[in-house]
Amino acid sequence: MSNPLERLGKAAWQALLLLGLAAIAIGVITLVWPGRTLLVLGVLFGIYLLISGVMEIVAAFGTFVSGGMRVLLILVGALSITLGLLCFRNALHTSVLLLSLWIGIGLLMYGIATVVTSIEIHSGWGVFLGLLAALGGIIVISWPMTSIVTLAVFTGIWLIAVGLIEVIHAFTLRSLAHSRHGSGRHATTGT
Repeated sequence: MSNPLERLGKAAWQALLLLGLAAIAIGVITLVWPGRTLLVLGVLFGIYLLISGVMEIVAAFGTFVSGGMRVLLILVGALSITLGLLCFRNALHTSVLLLSLWIGIGLLMYGIATVVTSIEIHSGWGVFLGLLAALGGIIVISWPMTSIVTLAVFTGIWLIAVGLIEVIHAFTLRSLAHSRHGSGRHATTGT
């Protein structure tokens, strides 16, 4: 009977191998069918907006929520639900457009926050990275449909690269687990 560490090592390399293969498969699917991939992402984004909108409205009625915050949470929740429903109306165009704008606005806000924080701590690289993120956000907001397709292609390439690295790591882990298991067996049989 193998010890728990050996079983963990065997399960770990197998799980890493499966994750790597899944990442490669999703990456290939994204590259082969970027439009369909974006359609699926758009529908998932619509579902996310619906759920998040309902949760915002539920949170508005929490015990420690002030009146002003309650109104804001209800408005944000209603807007999120409305946008989520719009994602299902013309799933490919509307949801992908909303997803792209969401990413662009997120990049822009992240970039601005990074620049401000980096100026306060005197980090030149932080300012540079913040400006790049803000510029990326502006580009995505300016050309949302083209940008989201480009992001999908880069995501597909990135997933394939990550998947290949995970597969290599899985076989390395398997090799290490076998060598440890083998050396441990020889040590106990020799005594």
